[in-house]
Amino acid sequence: MPPFTEEHEELRESVRRFVTKEIAPHVDEWEEAREFPRELYNRCGELGFLGLKFETEYGGQGGDYVHDAVWVEELSRSGGSGGVAAGLGAHAEIAMPPIWKFGTEEQKQRWLVPGIKGELVGALGITEPGAGSDVASLRTTARKVDGGYVVNGAKTFITNGVRADFLVCACKTTEEGGHHGISFLVLERDMPGYEVVSKLEKMGWHASDTGELSFSDVEVPDENLLGEQNEGFKLIMANFQWERLTMALGAVGGMQKVFEQTLAYAKEREAFGRPIGRFQAIRHKFAEMSVKIEAAKQMVYATAWRFANGEYPVREITQAKLYASRIIEEVADDCIQIHGGYGYMKEYEVERAYRDSRLNRIGAGTDEVMLEVIGRSYGL
Repeated sequence: MPPFTEEHEELRESVRRFVTKEIAPHVDEWEEAREFPRELYNRCGELGFLGLKFETEYGGQGGDYVHDAVWVEELSRSGGSGGVAAGLGAHAEIAMPPIWKFGTEEQKQRWLVPGIKGELVGALGITEPGAGSDVASLRTTARKVDGGYVVNGAKTFITNGVRADFLVCACKTTEEGGHHGISFLVLERDMPGYEVVSKLEKMGWHASDTGELSFSDVEVPDENLLGEQNEGFKLIMANFQWERLTMALGAVGGMQKVFEQTLAYAKEREAFGRPIGRFQAIRHKFAEMSVKIEAAKQMVYATAWRFANGEYPVREITQAKLYASRIIEEVADDCIQIHGGYGYMKEYEVERAYRDSRLNRIGAGTDEVMLEVIGRSYGL
């Protein structure tokens, strides 16, 4: 059964019109500014894009994960900026789902409802200066006191970390930490001791803000505990699968975008008296890329559809994320080569696509972690 219904395709057209008209023309400006306007969250909330899979009672659209998949893919395909997609995605696909799944009714009203409207911006705080892929070795602590917790520690590489109003933050709540000693607290940027240390400069994804945060005796009330104390590792794993799928979907959208742009270039650019696309060497590059893109697309679509229909295919999600992340880098590299010297210039979007593609093999789980998950799934 195909993953997309007529309703999903109508949504795709709607997203494409919006992104083409209201995002794509401004991408160069936002890349130079190293952030996109905060008002874009409000605009996406107004159009319903931030709440596609959330219930209508919270201001969402009452859709499903496939609706969300359309939004994620088309944002990357039509927008041409990994940074814009990352900033919107970190909020809607990474920060809000834990509150949606594990939050109390009061927590949902407090953060999910305004988050869906784009009035509040969220971020997820897991990665630390000394703990990335090894989530169980987190060092940020939340010491229990009367009425709440006192948080000390640091987080880094946090997408939306600079502008986030709330941070869904993983902390150690036992001396040992590890899989049975992690809890999630929602920290708010106006809490004393919560500090944005720096806005990090990156190789790609320039239009998104990426922050380094520190917490010095931040007092967090009991009502900001998300889910059960010491059960935070379950919360991490619950959203990891969708986060990895969104990375794969974004890669699929991005590889289609750079392919289409390069195809148009190859039909216009002439050398030795004819368009370069008419040369066998270039024509075969496009043929090879098209096969890779189609394979990645079908793999990701099929896995996303299974996830949206209640399955939890960890191995296949991991395979899809690994494969799509590798293919977008290969495709972007081929597209640079076809453009020749122009591909190395910032004037052509293919240069940005190449830089943006590299993070896919790191974010939401490195290639090495993905290979380990897949290998272990076979009992090895």
